[in-house]
Amino acid sequence: QVQLVESGGGLVQAGDSLGLSCVASGRTFSRNAMAWFRQAPGKEREFVAAVTGSGGDTDYVDSVRGRFTISRDNAKNTVSLQMNSLKPEDTAVYYCAAAPPFYTLPRLDRSYQYWGQGTQVTVSS
Repeated sequence: QVQLVESGGGLVQAGDSLGLSCVASGRTFSRNAMAWFRQAPGKEREFVAAVTGSGGDTDYVDSVRGRFTISRDNAKNTVSLQMNSLKPEDTAVYYCAAAPPFYTLPRLDRSYQYWGQGTQVTVSS
């Protein structure tokens, strides 16, 4: 059974940093692009960042580029999201997702096959 489990969310102040982690189990994902999405209250889920299976290529939504960094460790079957200079508008539930093998950095949530349960990030002003 495939599972993605996120951790690391919490309450921080604007300007602070926070790191999220997603551990995958049930199979290896070294050939799968993995991504982070987020959903704020009353809003649709939106793409945040993605990384290719090898970790060699990444993609970011403009609003987080330069502040967030996505990375992965295939030996540990994990993907991380380092978030710096957090803003109140970053407040959301953050979800980890895995695409089918060989997809290249999709931004559409329907392109992803597996999802975690989400972790709450709250940034106070």
